[in-house]
Amino acid sequence: MNFIKAALSGIALSATIASSVFAAGNDVNATPTGLALQGYDPVAYFTDGEPTKGDWNISSEYNGATYRFATEAHKATFEADPEAYAPAYGGYCAFGTAMGFKFDGDPTLWKIVDDTLYLNLSPAVQERWSEDIPNLIEAADTNWTDIVDKSPEELQTQ
Repeated sequence: MNFIKAALSGIALSATIASSVFAAGNDVNATPTGLALQGYDPVAYFTDGEPTKGDWNISSEYNGATYRFATEAHKATFEADPEAYAPAYGGYCAFGTAMGFKFDGDPTLWKIVDDTLYLNLSPAVQERWSEDIPNLIEAADTNWTDIVDKSPEELQTQ
């Protein structure tokens, strides 16, 4: 547990700054203009198996954020079932959510588990998350209901 506390405190300052810059709302991690996943196509993770930048001309609104897509087909797939393709925890870091915080999820640090897209903050955090994915997802699912409506800053001052 000390490793977790040290890791979180080590990233807290940069995450606070990043979260305040990127959070358009509380439940979706987006840029100040409302862009989700920093413009990456959420469907491409599932169909292409890699992060793929979306085209600004091919976009869709969901849950208060704008998602971009590489193709019209990806956009149509997303619009038919956005919950199946939008990242877990609004795109916030899965490990951070498991610890009760909202840190930016990096769209290039991802993993699909049981048909759900998860993001992490950094390679070190993703490595730690990968060591205990099932238990950390369970903790994150539980914590998300308590933190979904709170800002990243609120969670760091508690």
